[in-house]
Amino acid sequence: MSVKIGIRHEDKYASERRTPLTPRHVKMLKDKHDLEFVVQASPKRIFKDEEYIEAGARVAKNLSDCPVIMGVKEIPVDFFEKNKTYIFFSHVIKGQSYNMPMLKRMMEMGCNLIDYEKVADEQGKRLIFFGKFAGLAGMIDSLWSLGQRLKLQGYTNNPFLKIKQSYHYDSLAEAKKEISEAGREIAEKGLPKELLPLTIGFTGYGNVSMGAQEIAAMLPIKEISPEKLLKLQERKELPNNIIYKTIFQEKHISKPKNNSQKFELQDYYNHPEKYENNFEQYIPHLTILMNCMYWDTRYPKIFTKEFARKLYENGEPRIKAIGDVTCDPDGSIEFTHKGTEIEDPVFVYNPYTGKPKMGFEGDGILVMAVDILPSELPRDSSEAFGDALVNFIKPIADTDFSLGFEKLVLPAPIKKATILLNGRLTPEYEYIKEFL
Repeated sequence: MSVKIGIRHEDKYASERRTPLTPRHVKMLKDKHDLEFVVQASPKRIFKDEEYIEAGARVAKNLSDCPVIMGVKEIPVDFFEKNKTYIFFSHVIKGQSYNMPMLKRMMEMGCNLIDYEKVADEQGKRLIFFGKFAGLAGMIDSLWSLGQRLKLQGYTNNPFLKIKQSYHYDSLAEAKKEISEAGREIAEKGLPKELLPLTIGFTGYGNVSMGAQEIAAMLPIKEISPEKLLKLQERKELPNNIIYKTIFQEKHISKPKNNSQKFELQDYYNHPEKYENNFEQYIPHLTILMNCMYWDTRYPKIFTKEFARKLYENGEPRIKAIGDVTCDPDGSIEFTHKGTEIEDPVFVYNPYTGKPKMGFEGDGILVMAVDILPSELPRDSSEAFGDALVNFIKPIADTDFSLGFEKLVLPAPIKKATILLNGRLTPEYEYIKEFL
């Protein structure tokens, strides 16, 4: 017999309004499989408590009678109960130090942990993700940020001022409509000569980048190669109503330290220590940098503090804004010192002082680095996320987690994403011990 499934209230961020399953998904699972849901009361969730009640769920203050509990972001250390199953983005697979106390507590309590980030098919392709919505919201916020920054620099009537921050829109469709209007204005009236050519660079080509490019496509966009980007400013009589976009792959971002060696993608993945930055040559040619790629500490940084300082030695550079959707603190964009909040989304990094200043004002490079971008489009992103997740819920609810890992009956992508079983790291994740 299936067990009760709890959906917890999100509390890591004040503006976190997403949910792993919407009322529509709850009703679908209840009608089809007679599953029982308990939803923790929330005053801010994008879907109201009453909507879940109408879908057949029970709303309660706590989830103490639920053996399986689902959420979105990390869970407070004191929330966990013995021998329960938790499904959420745990952010522990890179050994993130700030989440090791949480993981340790789960181990002490004999908990099971399933992480959405590791739910993947046989080819390793992720099946459940918010990534596309991070890209969508990230591009919207970056265009809005550009408009605000340009306004302070004297462009008081620039077309990007029509665009709002993502969370001010009721839906993605509404945001796209407004961005399309800005795109029409650019196509008809053009851009200020001083801003030409206006270019957008995208690092990466996965779900996040595809989401960002989907928004950019609302503007009069023309795609050019990284090689052509380097020569674009040499062209005479550039049209003033075109925005140029460039997609950067790994071979553009990094190069072998050994000049006699050619770039090989698999070798780069296996031995990133053999490679160094190749991206700095493109930065002076970009107006907006959308950082949408996967990165961890093994890989070269793509925009260092030192290079930012060199860039400004020649005066105000072309680059006006960075949308750091990747958002690794002190990571690929070295001066992204932290993920920002929806209510305070941007800062200006001053290369001369090496210090950031929150807001749009100041000397230096504007950075938008909101840590929970999909939550700015909470309704659309929750619907899409739940659609990907819904068919895994019944098997999880029916699973006997007291069995050993080898005997555990779960769909292969979910079993692959099981980091803890009865408080012990499963074979694929034993490497995390060294970070504990």
